[in-house]
Amino acid sequence: MTTLLQHEVPAVGRDGSADSEASIRARAKRDRNRRTTLVWIGRAIVVVVVIGGWQLFTAVGWVDKFFFGQPSGIWNALVTLFTQGTAFGSIWENLWVTVQEALLGMLLGTVAGIILGILLGSNRYLSDVLSPYIKILNSIPRIVLGSIFIVAFGLGIFPKILLAAVLVFFAVFFNAYQGVREVDPGLVANVRVLGASRLQVARHVTIPSAMTWIIASLHTAFGFAIIGALVAEVLGATQGIGLLISQAQGHFDPDTVFACMVIMAVVTLGAEYLISLLERVVLKWRPPSRSESQVV
Repeated sequence: MTTLLQHEVPAVGRDGSADSEASIRARAKRDRNRRTTLVWIGRAIVVVVVIGGWQLFTAVGWVDKFFFGQPSGIWNALVTLFTQGTAFGSIWENLWVTVQEALLGMLLGTVAGIILGILLGSNRYLSDVLSPYIKILNSIPRIVLGSIFIVAFGLGIFPKILLAAVLVFFAVFFNAYQGVREVDPGLVANVRVLGASRLQVARHVTIPSAMTWIIASLHTAFGFAIIGALVAEVLGATQGIGLLISQAQGHFDPDTVFACMVIMAVVTLGAEYLISLLERVVLKWRPPSRSESQVV
């Protein structure tokens, strides 16, 4: 009996713990796969209900397709755009103009927002001096700024970049500013006691701590950049998706309007995916949040 127990207890201790850990991992993997499957099923149901209901209601006449379009008509408009082009060039040329405006505007607005947000967040005096003017600028309607930019700089790409940059700037600035203000003052004091300069404190403490806030703002920044570019193109342009939307609106063609919206939605989702990859690389030091680690 003693020999048997001595033989069995170590085996259970080693193999049992290994089997338990392996079973936990396998069960967690099954739960993740099950949740992913359920999520995609839910998404498919939403698409079928919305598009199918839209098509049905317009087909039976409950919704007037002259004003609200029709999914089948939107598909035909997409096919026409990609096969026959537009009066202002191919759809790819117009799409590239809008994407270029959005990317440059996002770059300009992000850099300016990060620099000014960190600067004002770190310097109370500058914050007190400039904060009223920033609030005034933020209160100006964007469409008014777009009109001013068009009048001042013409129908080229530059005013679209400026309007996109303005929208991105405020989204990034307030996040960067708040991120700097949320840095633990005790941590900053300890680093200063160890002899770190203001530049070293900013480089090794302030900016890394605020980076979570800054990256979070980028998820909405590209959407704002797209909005700025499209609004400026609607106000006046020679090419771009916004111009196509404006022309379709003038011809009472909701299908083409929705088709252009679908194109820009795909572009925005692609950019969101790339920003998520950037977030994983830049913030790989950060432990997973509760929402990221939770398995339903």
